[in-house]
Amino acid sequence: MYKIGNTVVYPSHGLGIIESIEEKNLMGTKQKFYILKIMEKGARIMIPCDNAEKVGLREVIPSNDVRKVVKVLKEKPKTILPNWNKRYRESVEKIKSGSIYEVAAVFRNLSLLSKDKELSFGEKKMLCETKHLISSEISRAKGITEQQAEKILDTALK
Repeated sequence: MYKIGNTVVYPSHGLGIIESIEEKNLMGTKQKFYILKIMEKGARIMIPCDNAEKVGLREVIPSNDVRKVVKVLKEKPKTILPNWNKRYRESVEKIKSGSIYEVAAVFRNLSLLSKDKELSFGEKKMLCETKHLISSEISRAKGITEQQAEKILDTALK
């Protein structure tokens, strides 16, 4: 169970802070909710405490795990689907998983693909979003700026 003030990662949204834990009455049943403030957008999201793990809410990776993210970025992709529509859907599912390693794989694949051909509008947007999701978490994990975290990503992809 998270505590008020914890920084967490919420899939597709990035870093957030647990602002409060509130009890609400839904359809005659009392349920506890995390009130999460998304750092980037300022949006507030209610997440049932019982469902937090299921929806992918998790702690920021420890500083040591940044090496694992870099390793994913340096790996050769197993396959990159040629059909952009299928590739896009598969990428969305990986991002929704909440795993920084899956998000890193999507970022790596789109980065590599963008060197060979122009990405669709949706994939360009996804490339930017995945870079931001990863760099913001690395920034928090290592206590560095997001720009420094982006340099780590850029270096790993060379």
